[in-house]
This record gives sequence, structure tokens and C-alpha cells, in this order.
Amino acid sequence: MAHPLTLKKSNCKNCYKCIRHCPVKSIRFSGNQAHIISEECILCGQCFVVCPQNAKEITDGTEKAKVLLMSGDPVVASIAPSFIANYDGVGIVPMREALKKLGFYDAEETALGASMVKTEYERLLHEDKRDVLISSCCHSVNLLIQKYFPELLPCLADVLSPMQAHCTDIKKRMPNAKTVFIGPCVSKKDEAEMYEGIVDAVLTFEELTNWFKAEGITLEKKIVENENSRARFFPTTGGILKTMGLDEPNYNYIAIDGVENCINALNDIKSGNIHRCFIEMSACAGSCIGGPVMEKYHHSPVKDYMAVANFAGKKDFDIPQPDSGSLRKSFSYIKDDKKQPSDYEIKNILKQMGKTRPEQELNCGSCGYNTCREKAIAIYHGKAEISMCLPYLKDKAENFTDIISRNTPNGLVVVNGMLEVQQINRAALKMMNIRFADDILGDNVVRILDPLPFLQVQDTGIGIFNERTYLAEYDRYVEQTIVPDNESALLICFMHDVTDEQKEREKKEAISRQTVEVADKVVDKQMRIVQEIASLLGETAAETKIALSKLKESITDE
Repeated sequence: MAHPLTLKKSNCKNCYKCIRHCPVKSIRFSGNQAHIISEECILCGQCFVVCPQNAKEITDGTEKAKVLLMSGDPVVASIAPSFIANYDGVGIVPMREALKKLGFYDAEETALGASMVKTEYERLLHEDKRDVLISSCCHSVNLLIQKYFPELLPCLADVLSPMQAHCTDIKKRMPNAKTVFIGPCVSKKDEAEMYEGIVDAVLTFEELTNWFKAEGITLEKKIVENENSRARFFPTTGGILKTMGLDEPNYNYIAIDGVENCINALNDIKSGNIHRCFIEMSACAGSCIGGPVMEKYHHSPVKDYMAVANFAGKKDFDIPQPDSGSLRKSFSYIKDDKKQPSDYEIKNILKQMGKTRPEQELNCGSCGYNTCREKAIAIYHGKAEISMCLPYLKDKAENFTDIISRNTPNGLVVVNGMLEVQQINRAALKMMNIRFADDILGDNVVRILDPLPFLQVQDTGIGIFNERTYLAEYDRYVEQTIVPDNESALLICFMHDVTDEQKEREKKEAISRQTVEVADKVVDKQMRIVQEIASLLGETAAETKIALSKLKESITDE
């Protein structure tokens, strides 16, 4: 059986909004995508309503209806009584005319079947003396009981829904007819497939509207009053009760809407403390006029209720009541065979989520589950992932960042727009001889660093990178990088301590200067020696020359 709700994977952004609003948590997450678990789903349509990315789609039944129209058999539309709220000012007459233009043989109000159903409810209370009787008009409520409260199946009225009662009556009057139900509900598509042979196709109001637009059909605003139409109240909260006699002695008549309220009521009944009452249950808040298609596109609860109330008459439809046997419907337990985890297995999963003590189980609901233990059970069943826990991710990210911040040898100082220190790591504290971070946190950065570079980055929005700075107060040299974080309006300063490197460089420069000075002195001294030697050699050579000259002259004279 195809599931009426499908997922556009590309649109699912892993926001977990659908699981937060799913009353029975029938959504599984895998690969950052949401997947509806059909065995657990009650088709309330809340995931479709709340999805911010429109990733959930209702399976379109238009083509199926068109195939029926081409079959040659007469196709009759059964229009849910909530249509008057969806199509403002359009009564059954113009709606019938428009549907005939599409090829339908005829169109009737589902409210006719609703009148048959309410009469059968009255008979069950009066003749069968039921203790607790729950209405069976809402397929989502029926699924809720079948899947999650099987012990209460005897309390569920074994009566056809108005859609089924009406379509059964149509086929009884026209044996070869095909029926198409039109309404605001997702679950009716499933009900039609689950009980074959009664309803041949189901359209939502949205699908019908699109079909009208495609064919260029405009609906005329015209309402013909009918005093005998009290069952038109059915799509409102308490609408079933408004049509019933409510005359059984010592009986309470209660109307409950919204899945969570229904679950709470079912738990009350399950406790065994509820007796002698008829309970009208609707999965949607506001009943059918709050249906998922209407809530998504056309939800005005007060206006919609007034539209239905003004359209409904004060007396029942003048139609024959079928025999009780033809309105019978059986419900069976839809079993869940999943194995439940042991307490040890739950604790082990909680430990993986970083929750080793009860006080760490925040039960914040950010993952979509009411408690951390529910989430752990979902992880065990493969429906959820550990990473879906927001506090877990936050702690993990903070721990990872903190580890980097604490262990990096570089100093880190973060200031806000007022240049107040918001964060400082151990390396920075050590560089500036600060004992504790609390001694500076919240103070202006001018206490520890020159604020001018910070102001420059703040004004220009352009970072300063690897600027060598001397911190005179701390006798340290640092390479300072200041970058803006525009999203958080913070300035982040990284400081790489290059004091040892700078001092080593200065030492080498001093040695080089000394070497040059010594070399210069040696050169000067050598030049002086050379000059002195040259001077002595010059004098000796002159004396030798004179002596030789004199010797030469004496020899010549002889």
C-alpha cells in the first residue's frame, strides 16, 4: 500500500521540526534526511503542515480520478462538508456544476453519509448500551487506537466513516458507479486503500483547485439554503454532538480534538476510570476544518467555523437510514513487532550522548523527543541519530574549541564591539603575566593591549595579519593578527610569541656588529703596521742608496 505522504529528499534540511510535531514520533532520520515510518504513522499530516521547506508531499490522486472518468462508468464525487470553508461562498450547486464540467456524473455532499453515521451512533448508545463509545469518523484516530491503544478497540464505534457510508450508499443506488471523495484530509487516502471497493479515489481540496485551474473552470459563489442539512456540522469540533440527540440518561457527551488531547483521553479511558460516555474524537485541532490541507493553505478557524455553521441546517437530511449491518466496520490491532531495549542498552546509548548522570538528561525536546530516554530508544530502533541532540553537539563543539584554545601555544583574545575582553586563553594569560582570566574578562582591552589596532580593524573591517609588535609592559615581542567576526560583532586577536626569536636575532645582530668592529680595528692596525714597515723600508733603502753612491764615487776616483 503506497503511503499518502512522500518526501522530497533534496528539500529536507534536517531541522527536526517534523519529529517535534509528530505526536507518535513515526519519523526516522538517516543520512540527514527524514523518512516517514508508515507502520507507525497515523497520517495526521502534521509533518506536512509544519515542514518549513515543503519537503513533505501528499500523493496526488488527480490522475487516478481522470482514469476513472475515462472508464465509461458514472463517477460520483462525495464532497466533504468542510468544502464550504475552503471555497468561500461556494455552495453545493455551483460545486456540482463545476465537477460535471470536469466529467463527473454527479456530486453529492458527504454530509449525507454523516447523517447516517450519527443515527447509527445513537442506536448503539440506546440499544447496545455501550459503556464508552468513541466516534470512528476520523481515520487518524482509528489508526491511533489500532496501533497504540489496541486494548481500547472495543470502545471504538464499529461504524463506517461518513465518507464510506456515503460512497456505499451511492454504489447501492448506482451499482456500476465509481466514487471519488474530495476533502481536506491525508488519512482518507489511506482509508480508501485499506477498505477496498468503497471509495475508488481520493482528492484533496488543493488537488481539486489545481484541476479546476488547469481546465479554466471558475466556481460561482452561490449558496442555496437547505433546512434539512444539520449533518453539515460534522467537520467542526463538537459537530457530531450537535447533530445527535444527546438524550441517553446518565451519559456524558464529550468532544476532543488534537492528537495529543486524544492520546491523553485514551490514557484516561485505559486507566479504567472513565464510564458511560460518548467521545467525539478528531485528530486535527478544530476537527476537519483544521485538516492538514486547509491548515497549510487556508486556516482561519473562526471564519471557517462560521462558514460551516451558517451553511448547516437545523434538521437532519431527509434520507432513508440504511440497516445497521450495511454500516458495520471492523477494526483490528496493527501490531508493532519492534523489540524494546533493556535498561542497560538505554544507559549505554545515553552514555554515547554524553549523559552519564540523571541530571545530564535535560529533556529539552530539541531533538523532537520528549525525554532523553525516548530519544535513546529511538536511536536503538534506528529512528534517530546521536547527533540529533543539540546539547550534545553544543558541548562537543565547545569542548573541541576549548581543547584547541587551551592547548594552542598562541595567545587568543576575543573582544566585543565595546572592546571589552570576552575570552582569553592560557597562552595569552601567560604572555601578559595575568593569573586568572576573571581578572580581565569584561574589562576594556586597553588594560592589556594597545587598542589602536583593534579600533583600526573595527573601523575598516579589514584584518591585520602578522604585524610584529613589542609589548613593552611585558617585554615581549609578538606577531599580532586581528580579524573581525562580522556575524557576531567580535574582534579576534591571535598573538604568536616571537620574543625568543627576536632576542636571538638581536643577539646575532650584536655579534655581527662586534665582529665588524673587530675586523675594522684589525684592518686599521694592519694598515698602520704596513705603513710603518713601508716607512722603515723607505729609510733603509735611502741610506743604502747613499752608501752605495759614496762607495761608487770612491772607486771611481781611484
